[in-house]
Amino acid sequence: MSTISNYLYNIGKYGIFMKRVFSKPEKWGMYKRQFFIEVDSLAIGSLGIVAFISIFMGAVITLQSAFGFESPWIPLYAVGVASRDTIILELSPTIISLILAGKVGSSIASEMGTMRVTEQLDALEIMGVNSAAYMTLPKILACTIMFPFLITISMFLAILGGWIFGVLSGAVSSYEYIYGITHNFKVFNVYYSLIKSFIFAFLISSVSSFYGYYTKGGAVEVAQSSTKAVVYISVLILVFNYILTQLLLV
Repeated sequence: MSTISNYLYNIGKYGIFMKRVFSKPEKWGMYKRQFFIEVDSLAIGSLGIVAFISIFMGAVITLQSAFGFESPWIPLYAVGVASRDTIILELSPTIISLILAGKVGSSIASEMGTMRVTEQLDALEIMGVNSAAYMTLPKILACTIMFPFLITISMFLAILGGWIFGVLSGAVSSYEYIYGITHNFKVFNVYYSLIKSFIFAFLISSVSSFYGYYTKGGAVEVAQSSTKAVVYISVLILVFNYILTQLLLV
């Protein structure tokens, strides 16, 4: 099978998988319990790494902006403006999503792959449960609902980190930084960021579930499925990042 044919085959297979995932559940209560389990595991469990990376990335962006704006013709508050726009438009929605693709995506693909090779998914099918929907739909809902909140927290912490380390290092004054992050602020940029995070969350949860669900073999194949999921999710995030930017900002 050629590479193009293989891609088209997987796209069609993914479409059929999504149709199964969004079919009518057998029992809503069962899905509700699974949803809260996934929220705790995938979203709340990622809060620590998101917070840590956001604070220090915000600090680095602020220091780099201050270093680049050494011209006397550029006002110092431009450091705050540049940091704010970089954080809101790209750092929080895109970079954090790529990090979550590695953490959450690999976790989902490994979990689903392990359940497949140990025949747990087959056992669900024998009991009359739609295994694709039961294992995937709560993950998709948990990610698409909670990831925008994680991205919002990331924005706040990154800007806060930029302010703290920018002031402590002497790169920018507190007044200039705060004035910069409020100067000519566009609320639509936040909406744009949240739209991206919602779509990226769907890609992370659905693509990783797809590769994990169709794993064949043993432990080695589970690891391969996890790697493939992270690679393809990362590529899709970058592609959709361009498409969404073209549609929403240009």
